[in-house]
Amino acid sequence: MGIFNKFSFILLVIFLSLSANAEVQRHRFVIQATKVKRLCKTHNTITVNGMFPGPTLEIKNGDTLEVQVVNKARYNVTIHWHGVRQMRTGWADGPEFVTQCPIRPGGKGTLWWHAHSSWLRATVYGALIIRPIEGKSYPFPKPKRETPILLGEWWDTNPIDVVREATRTGAAPNVSDAYTINAQPGDLYKCSSKETTIVPIDSGETNLLRVINAALNQPLFFKVANHKLTVVGADASYTKPFTTSVLMLGPGQTTDVLIRGDQPPSRYYMAARAYQSAQNAPFDNTTTTAILEYKSASCAAKKCNAPTPIMPSLPAYNDTNTVTAFSQSFRSREKAEVPTDIDESLFFTIGLGLNNCPPNFRKRRCQGPNGTRFTASMNNVSFVLPRNFSLLQAHQQGIPGVFTTDFPANPPLKFDYTGNVSRSLFQPVPGTKLYKLKYGSRVQIVLQDTSIVTPENHPIHLHGYDFYIIAQGFGNFDPKKDSSKFNLVDPPMRNTVGVPVNGWAVIRFVADNPGVWIMHCHLDVHINWGLAMAFLVENGVGKLQTIQPPPPDLPIC
Repeated sequence: MGIFNKFSFILLVIFLSLSANAEVQRHRFVIQATKVKRLCKTHNTITVNGMFPGPTLEIKNGDTLEVQVVNKARYNVTIHWHGVRQMRTGWADGPEFVTQCPIRPGGKGTLWWHAHSSWLRATVYGALIIRPIEGKSYPFPKPKRETPILLGEWWDTNPIDVVREATRTGAAPNVSDAYTINAQPGDLYKCSSKETTIVPIDSGETNLLRVINAALNQPLFFKVANHKLTVVGADASYTKPFTTSVLMLGPGQTTDVLIRGDQPPSRYYMAARAYQSAQNAPFDNTTTTAILEYKSASCAAKKCNAPTPIMPSLPAYNDTNTVTAFSQSFRSREKAEVPTDIDESLFFTIGLGLNNCPPNFRKRRCQGPNGTRFTASMNNVSFVLPRNFSLLQAHQQGIPGVFTTDFPANPPLKFDYTGNVSRSLFQPVPGTKLYKLKYGSRVQIVLQDTSIVTPENHPIHLHGYDFYIIAQGFGNFDPKKDSSKFNLVDPPMRNTVGVPVNGWAVIRFVADNPGVWIMHCHLDVHINWGLAMAFLVENGVGKLQTIQPPPPDLPIC
C-alpha cells in the first residue's frame, strides 16, 4: 500500500473461515467535511468519501478487508468494526486510546462500522454485510432483495459542539432533532419529504431487511405498517426464526428480518421512534419514516399521484413489556456451546452518578441536578481513557502508569441496587482500571442496572467477543433463584446486550482473543461519562494464542 507518514493507518479486518476462495478487498475511506442539508439547513458534516451514511461494504465470510483511512477532517478519528472479533489483530479494533491512538487531522491512515472518537459516530457510520462463504447459503429461503436499514440520529447543529458543551457544563447533552432511516428523516419532518427513503418490494416477494441501530443515544422501536417481520439473525449470528410486528434495537444492535410482499399493493410506512426507559429524562420524541413501496404502486413505474402511505401504530415510548417480550424471543438456531465450568464469575453494576461540583469550578460548569456534574460507572469506577498512549500499546510495551489491573470483580459495596439508593453512593471513583483474564478462561458476567439517578435500559457492547445471553430479568439478581432461569441450551449469541431497566442480564464467553478489549454502554453520552471498563486478556501458548505485533503505521498519540 506504499509508504505513509506518521499519521497513516491501514485497518485489517479478517473474517476467519476455512474457505479456499478467500479474497482480499481493499477500500479507501476519506474522512472529510461534506455539505449535507437536512431539516432546511445545510451543515458541514463529517462523512466518509462524501457519503452519508457511509459506503456499504459487502464481503464473504473468510475474506480479508483492508481499509486505508485518510483523515481530511478537523477532528481526530478512529474507525471501529462493530462486532468483528479481530482475532489476534486488536490493533485494528478502533476505539481511541484503547487499541490505538486516533488518526490526526491531515493524516492517513451486519455488522456495521462507525467512528469511535467523540461523537463523530453521529454521521460516520455504514453497513458491513458478511455473506456466506462460496458454496454455502443462508439457513432460510434466499431473499429476492436485501436492503440495509440504518437508523440514526440527526442534530441540527455540529454534534461535536453538543458533546463539548455538555462536557464543559456537566449537564446532559441536548437531545437530537430528528431520527433518520438511511440518513433521511422522512415525511414527518420539515423540508424532508422529497428525500424520504424508498424501499422497493413486489407482490409475492420475500426480502431481507438488515436493520441497524446506528443512533448515538437512543434505543428505537421499528415497525412496518400492516406487515409481519420474521427475525432470522441478530448481531451477525443466525437465530431461530420468530415472527413479530415490532423490533426494538439498542444502539449498536442489528437485526436481520424477512418481510413478505403479502399485502395489497400500495405504500406503507416503515417507522422508528424512541424507546425511553429513563424516567424524567429529556428525549427526542419525533418519528422517522421510510416507505415500503410495492412495484405496482410506484410512480416511477407509471405517472400517477402516489397513494398516501399507511402509518403503523408504534408502541408507547416507555413500553418495556413489548421490549421484554421481543428480547426474550431470541434463541440460537443450533445447540450452543455455552461455557459451563466457570473460571471467572463477575458481577458488574452499571449506572449513572452525580459528581459534586469541585471547589475550583464555577457554577456554570456544574449544571447537572442540584449543581452537580453527570457521571457514570461500572462497579463504582468511572472509566477514564488515557491521553498519551493507547491501553494496548501500554500493555504490549510495558509502559508503567497508564492503567492498573485492579478493576473490582464485584461491587465494592453491596446495596439494594434497584431500590432507593443512598445519595452517598452517587459519586463514583475515576480510574483507568482493567480486569485481567487468562487466555482460555470461561467467563460469566452478571450486568446489574442500578437506580442511581435513574434506572435505564443500557445496551452493553463488548469489543473483541461474541457472548451468549443466558438470562435476563428485573430487580436485583439473586444467584439462588435466578440461576434456575439460565438457558444453557440455545441462548442467543450477541455482541451487544440490552440490560433491562431496573434489571439484570447474564452473559458468558471464553476469553480466547488476547488483547485489551473495552466493554461499554453504547449510549455514547454514557461512554463520555465513564460507563465502561476494559479486559486485558493475556496471551496463551504459541503463535496462534498470541496477539500479533502492531502494524508499522500504527498512529502515535
